[in-house]
Amino acid sequence: MDSNKTLHIFAVASLAMLAACTDDPVSPDADGDQEEIPDWVETETYSGGLLGTTFNVSASAFEDPTPAVENAGLVQEFKHGEMIFEHNYGPTSEPFDGLGPLYLRTSCLMCHPGYGHGKRTTSYRYDEMGNGYLLVLYDKQTDAYLTSLTGMPQTQAIEPFKAPLDESQIQINWISYQDEWGNKFPDGETYDLIYPEVIIPESAYYVPIQASRNGETVTLTADEVGIRLESTIGIYGTGLLDAIPDEALKEQYASVEAVEKETGKDLVNDAFFKDGEWVKQYSNTLQGNGEQHPYRFTYALSRGALQDGPGANAIWNITNVTRSDRRYHYMTTAYASTASKDPDVQEGFYHFIETYFPDYTDKWNTGDVEKDIYDFLMSQDLPVEMTDEEYTDLMIWHRGLAVPAARNLSDPQVQRGRELFRQIGCASCHRPSWTTGQDNYNDPNLFFKGTELPRYPEQTIWPYSDMMQHRLYMQNDIRGEWCRTTPLWGRGLSLVCSGHQDRLHDCRARNVIEAIMWHGSSQSDARASVEEFRELSSDDRSAIVEFINSI
Repeated sequence: MDSNKTLHIFAVASLAMLAACTDDPVSPDADGDQEEIPDWVETETYSGGLLGTTFNVSASAFEDPTPAVENAGLVQEFKHGEMIFEHNYGPTSEPFDGLGPLYLRTSCLMCHPGYGHGKRTTSYRYDEMGNGYLLVLYDKQTDAYLTSLTGMPQTQAIEPFKAPLDESQIQINWISYQDEWGNKFPDGETYDLIYPEVIIPESAYYVPIQASRNGETVTLTADEVGIRLESTIGIYGTGLLDAIPDEALKEQYASVEAVEKETGKDLVNDAFFKDGEWVKQYSNTLQGNGEQHPYRFTYALSRGALQDGPGANAIWNITNVTRSDRRYHYMTTAYASTASKDPDVQEGFYHFIETYFPDYTDKWNTGDVEKDIYDFLMSQDLPVEMTDEEYTDLMIWHRGLAVPAARNLSDPQVQRGRELFRQIGCASCHRPSWTTGQDNYNDPNLFFKGTELPRYPEQTIWPYSDMMQHRLYMQNDIRGEWCRTTPLWGRGLSLVCSGHQDRLHDCRARNVIEAIMWHGSSQSDARASVEEFRELSSDDRSAIVEFINSI
C-alpha cells in the first residue's frame, strides 16, 4: 500500500478515536443546537504533525515512538535506546559498562520522571527518583561558571575518588514570595508563589573554588559563589524541534528584533543576534569541523543541534561513560590536581585501576602515583565504554519520541482559552506553530551520516515556543536572566505521566496559575500579558489554564 495513503488512514482513524474518547464531533451551543467543530481543531490536534504525534493519553504518553520511527523500520532500535535510557549504569555492569570516576546520576530516567520535566524537591539527592535538578554555580562578579568545577557540578564518585561537591551539605530552602498585587486577583481569588534558595557551605567543596577574572585565576570564598537550580525538561518531541530549519529560526529572531526597534523594548539577546545577523552560533571544533547552526536547546541556549545536543552530551557527562567520539572524562584540571595529591585517593588508586581497567595497569601504574592519577583523570584516549551501536540506538530513541496529541480542542471552554491566550499576547513568545524543513539533520559532532535517525520533513508542529530567550526578572532568577521559552506541548499530561505538574526552569511553579504569575514582574517581557490576565474573570482565567493543559 502507498505509504502516504497508509499515513492518511492512520491519521483519520486516530483523530476519530481521539474524538470518541475525549469529546463529541459536534458541540452544543448555549441554546442546545449542534455547533460545528472549527477547521483548525483537526490540524492542531496533531501537535507533532502527522509524523510526530501519538494519541496515547495514558501514563506512558511521553514514551511512544513517532510514526516516523515505525515508517523507517526503527522500532527495535528505538526500544534498545529506550532500555539504555531507563537502566542504571555501573562501573562494570553489562551492558552499561562504565560510570565515573565522577558522575551526577546513575540513570537518565532519574532526572526525567516519566520522560517529562524534573520535579520540585526539598533536598538535593542524586538517588531520588525525579530529581532533575542540576546545580548552576557561578562567579557572582562575572556571572561565569566556576573554572574549578564542571558546568554541571558532580556530587558522586567511585572510590577512592571523592566528589567535587558534597551533596549532603547542599540545602534547598523554599521561600514564600508576595508579588506587588499581594498574590491576589482583582476579584479576590488568591494564589501562592515560592522560589528556591540554595546554600552550600565552603566545607562542601572538595576542590578550591576557582574562577577566571581579567585573565587570571582567582580563588573565591563561598559567599562569592552564585547558586541556582535548573531542572530537566521533557525530552519528547525534541527531534521535531531539531527539524525546524535554521533559516526559520533566523526569520523569527529578525521579526522580534523588528518589534524591538519599533517599541524600544529589549526583546532579543544581543549575545546571539543583532542587526539582522547571528552574533554567534553553535559549533563543535573538537569532534566536528566547526560548522555553525543556531542555538536552539536548553534554557541557556547552549546547544545547536539535537545530534550534539543535551541528550547526546548528557549520556556522556552525567555518567562519565566514554564513547568513541569522547574518550575522555568530564573533568577539570583543578579536580585532577587536587585528587592526585589526596593521600586517600593515592592509597586506593592502583586497586581501582586493577579492578576497573585491568588491561591498563602498565599505563597507569608506573609507581609515580600522583602522576598516574593525574594522567588517568585527564587522559584523552580512555577505553570506549559505550559502543557506536548503543549510542546510535539511544539517539534513534531520543529523536524518535512522539508528542501527545492535543486534547479536548472541541470543548467550548478550551476554545475560549485558546482565543484569550492569543488575545492577551501569550502567543507572542509561546509561538503556536512551526513548519519543519527537509530535515536532513545536522550533526556538528560528525558522528551521524544523515540516514540512521528518524526524520520529520514538511510537518506542521505545535510546540508553543518561539525558540528564543526572554527575561522574566523573577526573584532568584535564572543565571544570566535570559531563558528560552519552554515548549508547552504535552505539559498538561505531566501529572499523569510524571507524577507532578511543576513548571518553570527551577520547578518553582506548582501549577499553571503560579507559572503565569511568575511572568508578572514590572520589568518582565510578559508584563503586559499578565496585567491583562489579572483583569479577566475567574472563568476566563480558568479557560486559559484548560487550554494550556490541553495542548
